[in-house]
Amino acid sequence: MRILHTSDWHLGRAFHRVNMLGAQAGFVEHLVHTVREHRVDAVVVSGDVYDRAVPPLAAVELFDDALHRLADLGVPTVMISGNHDSARRLGVGAGLIDRAGIHLRTDPAGCGTPVMLADAHADVAFYGLPYLEPALVKAEFGVERAGHETVLAAAMDRVRSDLADRPRGTRSVVLAHAFVTGGEQSDSERDITVGGVAAVPSGVFDGVDYVALGHLHGCQTLTGRVRYSGSPLPYSFSEYRHRKSMWLVDLDAEGAVAAERVDCPVPRALARLRGTLEELLADPELTGHEDAWVEATLTDPVRPDDPMARLAERFPHTLSLVFDPERAPGEPDASYARRLADRSDQQIAEDFVAHVRGAGPDPNEQGVLRDAFDAVRADDTLREVAR
Repeated sequence: MRILHTSDWHLGRAFHRVNMLGAQAGFVEHLVHTVREHRVDAVVVSGDVYDRAVPPLAAVELFDDALHRLADLGVPTVMISGNHDSARRLGVGAGLIDRAGIHLRTDPAGCGTPVMLADAHADVAFYGLPYLEPALVKAEFGVERAGHETVLAAAMDRVRSDLADRPRGTRSVVLAHAFVTGGEQSDSERDITVGGVAAVPSGVFDGVDYVALGHLHGCQTLTGRVRYSGSPLPYSFSEYRHRKSMWLVDLDAEGAVAAERVDCPVPRALARLRGTLEELLADPELTGHEDAWVEATLTDPVRPDDPMARLAERFPHTLSLVFDPERAPGEPDASYARRLADRSDQQIAEDFVAHVRGAGPDPNEQGVLRDAFDAVRADDTLREVAR
């Protein structure tokens, strides 16, 4: 069976205020072309179809167009909801759409109920594990403490239990939306840390033939059977080195996996440039970036006059301007942004406690802060879904 693995479309999302809907429509066109050209047997979309719970109408129309075109090809498609999607909204009409070969899996209760597809050898069971917000699904899975690994392990227990009752030779594919240990993050993914932990070990998915992951925006291989497709388009400058693609996966009669990447069309290259304003304007080696979307970090010790307009004369697609003045050795770093870089909400809160009273929080107080952040995120998720 030949499977096309994609995820993280984020329909409706902009890139630094640039409307990406045209590029997203171009990706849908490319997806349909790939399915037809490579004679794909099944398409899997591992979450974050939309960028937010209540997407703009234009994004909904594009999604509707994608579904119709995939259905017209007669190629089954399995989709799950991600942490950016409203599972309930995305799942509306799932039973009816199912008849057209578009299988939406957004309900955690259905993790152990696969979509069954057949090829010349036998059946392949596709299990859809939508994004599982631990605080919201722990009752469904009967776990005492909410955590990503706990709820995913419980969901996978249901998958393995169902698979054990299937005829010998049944192969299996799991779709999941999660941060798996070993994956490389970018700046455009929403934080899903719970209890101070965001990642789960890849071993939680043991026992299945292929795991089609979504959430991280870089295409990457964790093991031969566990892969991220990444987002088809860039959504932050941290992705400037990404090669945007999908996985074309061949699953043979014994469940062995062979995979190759199919590149996605990218509307414009990304470039991260660093130096003084005059260096960036004069350096001949930067000529190749003049048509790129540019993030420029200026290192001038004193902020120059009208830097964005001057940069735009050479780099007309400059979208982001960062100031990071070079300082003499020993000179304190006065940048608030740099002090907070790569620090979690929990760490920032603990730093504040230490600053106010002269000592950081003890283990019990750290637990209180952690629970508070988890509760706020769970409440935000509920509010977004209820809109």
